[in-house]
Amino acid sequence: MIRIAGLRKAYGSQEVLHGLDLEVRPGEIFGYVGPNGAGKTTTMKILATVEPGFTGTVEIAGNDVARDPYAVRRLIGFMPEMFGMYEDLWVWEYLDFFARVYDLPVDRRDQLIEDVLVLTDLTGKKDAGIGTLSRGVRQRLYLAKTILHDPQVLLLDEPASGLDPRARLELLEILRELRSRGKTIFISSHILSELSDLCDRVGIIESGRIVASGRVSEIADGMGQQLELVIRTLTGTEALRAALAGAAGVRELEIGEGRAVCRFERPREEVPGFLRSLIEKGIEVFSFEVRERSLERVFMDLTKGEVT
Repeated sequence: MIRIAGLRKAYGSQEVLHGLDLEVRPGEIFGYVGPNGAGKTTTMKILATVEPGFTGTVEIAGNDVARDPYAVRRLIGFMPEMFGMYEDLWVWEYLDFFARVYDLPVDRRDQLIEDVLVLTDLTGKKDAGIGTLSRGVRQRLYLAKTILHDPQVLLLDEPASGLDPRARLELLEILRELRSRGKTIFISSHILSELSDLCDRVGIIESGRIVASGRVSEIADGMGQQLELVIRTLTGTEALRAALAGAAGVRELEIGEGRAVCRFERPREEVPGFLRSLIEKGIEVFSFEVRERSLERVFMDLTKGEVT
């Protein structure tokens, strides 16, 4: 649904995207993550046809962004990180205005507006003034505007930025519903734990280059270090540290106050034997958790925090 090949973009003498290659499949939620200044927003703007002056191939549903931006705009809904709203309009008026901008059929406008209000849980706010809305409600209203014309592809740049936990969870549920309706969603976010649960695949960008792409588990497997162990003990920190120091294939990440988080660099089948060895060394294990490598850990291991 989205194809990027050899994408380069510079501002003056400063190149910010260095031959980017990326593909997003139809109907998936694709997470786009990277440090600040890595090139995420520039990529989003190019896909949304609002950032000219690039080289390479960028296509959405087979339509070239540079050659036919108007065809692309009919297919996409773009939600930038920073957006403005008409404070003196009511919610219903705001959506009706954009229904006219999108040239939606007159006889269907009211129903289409009602549909997006229901989907974004804003029916009870349709007669409210925009100036009175909280940040979370504004985010949902802007998303309602973004999907009003039923786009195939959603480009969402930090859509959960600044939201409280409840508002973020509500937004994630809306995105899952949109995926169930066949939408392709390209989303950037700094909240990596939520992206890991939400996304089918992710792309990690640093200094204008893709450093990894795929399912989080696949990326972790490719790095050869896919498991983390969380160990809690009643024995004490120093005894636990000493036991871990001699364990084959175990690398300490953090330890303190009877708790250790370790990277296990051996096959999964060897975990029971490792636990048995701890007990044999006199470690009183209170709890023992095996967890897949998180997106946060993959991100930290693959990136250095560099910008272009």
